[in-house]
Amino acid sequence: MCGIAGKLFFDSSRKVAPGLLARMNRVLAHRGPDDSGIFHDGPVGLAHRRLSIIDLSQAGHQPMSNAAGTLWITYNGEIYNFQELRSELERDGVVFRSKTDTEVILALYERYGIECVQRLRGMFAFAIWDGRTRTLFLARDRLGKKPLHYYWDAEKFLFASEPKGILQDPQVPAEPDFPSIHHYLTFGYVPSPHSAFRGFRKLPPAHYLVVQDGQVQVERYWRLRYEPKVHLSEKELCDELLARLREAVRLRMISDVPLGAFLSGGIDSSTVVALMSEVSSGPVKTFSIGFEEQEYNELRFARMVAERYRTDHHEFIVKPDALAILPDLVWHYNEPYADSSAIPTYYLAKMTREHVTVALNGDAGDENFAGYERYLAARLAARYDRLPGVLRKSLERVVAALPEAGHVRGLYRRGKRFLAAASKEPKRRYAQWVCTFSGVWKEELYEPAFREAMACFDSDDLLLQAYESAGTTDFLDATLGVDVATYLPDDLLVKVDIASMAHSLEARSPLVDHLFMEFAASIPSALKLRGRTKKYLFKQAVRDLLPAAVIDRPKMGFGVPLDRWFRRELRDLAYDILLSRRSLERGLFREDMVRLLLDEHRDGRANWHFQIWSLLILELWFQRFIDFCDRSIGSEEVMVTCRSGRT
Repeated sequence: MCGIAGKLFFDSSRKVAPGLLARMNRVLAHRGPDDSGIFHDGPVGLAHRRLSIIDLSQAGHQPMSNAAGTLWITYNGEIYNFQELRSELERDGVVFRSKTDTEVILALYERYGIECVQRLRGMFAFAIWDGRTRTLFLARDRLGKKPLHYYWDAEKFLFASEPKGILQDPQVPAEPDFPSIHHYLTFGYVPSPHSAFRGFRKLPPAHYLVVQDGQVQVERYWRLRYEPKVHLSEKELCDELLARLREAVRLRMISDVPLGAFLSGGIDSSTVVALMSEVSSGPVKTFSIGFEEQEYNELRFARMVAERYRTDHHEFIVKPDALAILPDLVWHYNEPYADSSAIPTYYLAKMTREHVTVALNGDAGDENFAGYERYLAARLAARYDRLPGVLRKSLERVVAALPEAGHVRGLYRRGKRFLAAASKEPKRRYAQWVCTFSGVWKEELYEPAFREAMACFDSDDLLLQAYESAGTTDFLDATLGVDVATYLPDDLLVKVDIASMAHSLEARSPLVDHLFMEFAASIPSALKLRGRTKKYLFKQAVRDLLPAAVIDRPKMGFGVPLDRWFRRELRDLAYDILLSRRSLERGLFREDMVRLLLDEHRDGRANWHFQIWSLLILELWFQRFIDFCDRSIGSEEVMVTCRSGRT
């Protein structure tokens, strides 16, 4: 796993400064502490930070060239079928100088050009400079495991694994992109291809980008399809599912450094650990996070799996003082990012890195097999739609008049949220279920000028476009496709990539294997959500692998007790930051509405912890990346500058 960056001037007479490439490398050092390198030739320069996983020798040094020196690559990721591809190329006469997957990508590009991405199975983000055609070629893996950000204007093009790499160029402005911030307030993350920085973009998953003669062209090369469906018996489907997942796990255990697994106690990570144990020569090292608040704590379920497979198990308890890492989180996530499970994920990665360099996880199980409550809610809503209109309207009026849930978690809050969106058509109803700040909330929260400026940007449209691209009339399949295209790459995979790379840890996700996901997509949706049973087929497939208590328990998610923390330990922090002069003078949010959120939550009249957390993270992002001009300082220095009030 690595960090990559680079710059290209469109004017061939200009030269990229080696000092800039060195700064880009330095700010990405956490992504690759083992080695660094730069390549520069007139108007082009590439930079690389290396975390050594395969072929630990200097033969894997990057940027890497072909034998003729006409192609140069900087690459981040792992290609799990690289040995098979290497053998094919060797049979055709290609001679390799290393044992790395990097050199295989370069050889594939030399032979197939941009079509090389079709041959790759794994997670990747890379850039290849083709000196023969004066072309810069960038590509990102199908599901978006590895990030790739870029910026261009009339003179230049820059890219990096993280925006802070691009910001090392003093010619690049550090300015907010307000439509993207508007979308962030809806989803809790900035959706691709948007960026929180004006002029920046994210290369979406399953896309490549070509820069030539000052022109930038972006193309999609793969899409997950939910049709046609496979026609097998339930037993045959279970057998095939396990066989494919076993292969995906086995491929991700190839490593020249120690590896282990995140073990949450949920069905997905537990299955990965079970399959790892089948092929591991010794006890699998497993790592779990818990909380003092028992309703958020899954450790006992993780221990069941650890004991069953006799893993080398490690645990860590997250406490309210965990928020001391807030400056680190803001610095590493680069953009506003409001998924509070980043906190335990960050600590989990930190603990795991003390023992191993690679960790497998269970990401994408819910998106593959319908594991979220909202999928069941969508099915119930379809039945609700068949009730007489008069009855529905009466019920919705009654529910709307009920007070917000204060300390209450669970059915009450979910029921109120369900019925609040019940009158909408199914796609917009789903959009409201997954939002943090709805359109109605924004109308009240935004200052008039900001509200007027954002009036033409509808965040729901982003999800509606994803529905249109799903390519299926089955609403559950289409909704799974929406989450695979949005929530999975822009929230979940970002969370794990940033948290793990902050500690120089490589995270691998067998359930994100694109061939496994293609098979999962071909399974009829009725076998994923059967009655009220979510992930039905997946649970049937792993019955013999896991304790029944792990399979059949209610889903908890990787929640954080922010609701309590904002009433106790973090209450003053939230008030001080969100009602500060600096925050209010941005002209985005009405002071009375921000105070209302804080007061109602503090007093237990409502539960606004998601909203408060989103605003808090946004303000801290403004302070770190927009207010302060020193772009290369680390998070510890940020705390000093925040306290001093320097701008």
